[in-house]
Amino acid sequence: MADRSRAASVDPGSAASSQDTKTDAKGLQDALHEQLFANDEAGHAPDAQTSQEPTRRWPHLRRGAKIAIGLAIIAVFGWLPLRAVWENSSVEAVLNSRIVTLRAPIGGRVSAAQHVTDQAKLDAGTVVLRVVNSRGDRTRLDDLRRQKSRLENERPSLAAKLASAQSAQKDLARQAAQFRDGRVLQLEARIAEIQTSIEAAAARRDEASAAVERASSLAKSGNVSTVELARLTRELSVSQQTELGARKRLDAAKVELTAAQNGSFLGDSYNDRPSSVQREEEMRQRAGDLDADLARTDTEIAWLANEIIVEEVRFADLSEANITTPVAGRVWEMMTSPGEDVQAGQPLLKVLDCSGAVITANVTESVYNRLQLGDSATFEPNDDGAPISGTVVNLTGAAGAPANLAINPDALSKEPYRVTVAPRDAASHACTVGRTGRVVFNRPETAS
Repeated sequence: MADRSRAASVDPGSAASSQDTKTDAKGLQDALHEQLFANDEAGHAPDAQTSQEPTRRWPHLRRGAKIAIGLAIIAVFGWLPLRAVWENSSVEAVLNSRIVTLRAPIGGRVSAAQHVTDQAKLDAGTVVLRVVNSRGDRTRLDDLRRQKSRLENERPSLAAKLASAQSAQKDLARQAAQFRDGRVLQLEARIAEIQTSIEAAAARRDEASAAVERASSLAKSGNVSTVELARLTRELSVSQQTELGARKRLDAAKVELTAAQNGSFLGDSYNDRPSSVQREEEMRQRAGDLDADLARTDTEIAWLANEIIVEEVRFADLSEANITTPVAGRVWEMMTSPGEDVQAGQPLLKVLDCSGAVITANVTESVYNRLQLGDSATFEPNDDGAPISGTVVNLTGAAGAPANLAINPDALSKEPYRVTVAPRDAASHACTVGRTGRVVFNRPETAS
């Protein structure tokens, strides 16, 4: 109480002067503390000074902490723009892949070849769907089969006719051969007879010639009359002409024999070929025609059989079609369901081509102007995954990007200049489409 009375008796002028010198709240608090505890015991003075020192040091520590936090925020949020300035890197990038659209080759009803779920991985050549057309046009197939059946039914009749004609032709050929052999023997006998007549005529000619010579000698002596000499001379002439005629008949017989041996027959009562030979030739011609018809029928049957096979394959293709995956990948979008009727050319399924992975990125104009096809690049995923190296394969700039990608490059809208990178690492084949990150491009002077 004594201290408080003393404090109350303090000069008001001195209090006003201390308020002028210390205007802030902290200074007023310190001045009041000094006035209240100025006359305390000497043992309490060190404790008061110790408690005042942390109080005075606290504002400086708080100010330093705020400065340090501000510098850290500037360093963190300023590093990315600085790194983008120092490096040739993209603004955005995403791991992408090409899309293969499977369409219906025919119209029909869709059925599931196997149970396929969304995002299911498929091997190349896997049958996913089946399109069945139960109302396929089989008119041509039926016509070909009817033509083949008709020809197959006609073929036995042609074969029987051919066999009969060939048998008749053989009989007629045998008869013609017999006639030719008999005619040849007949002509040979006639030639032998004519040769005998020639020899007889030659003998009479020799006898008549000798008689004429004797009569000519006797006529000179008057022992033979002139009439007898003339008769003998006439007989010699007749014998000579008889021999000459026989030789002419021999020549004619030899001509007939040569013709008969060659298949031609000469005579007054028939033409060059007898009726048996003519009928044999006619039957041979008929047999040849039947043989040609049979060969044509066999050829047509073989051709129809081949056409039926081709038409069966075509009808099978038009009545049923298997939808197979041309590449290894996974289902990206199922655009139909079993039991649905589809038209030819209608899209049924979209498959993500895992082997055709690419990286699409957009860059600033300055970075785009420094890039070239073939530059090396590295994709750094945002999930701290392993980097994927690649090569710049397309620079589309502000033009429209390809539309057969799983993620349209237009979705990267921060910058209009687009770049496509083909990865070289096997990690890109894992079909992790949609991973985001950034692409760092090697500068031209360090590009490999």
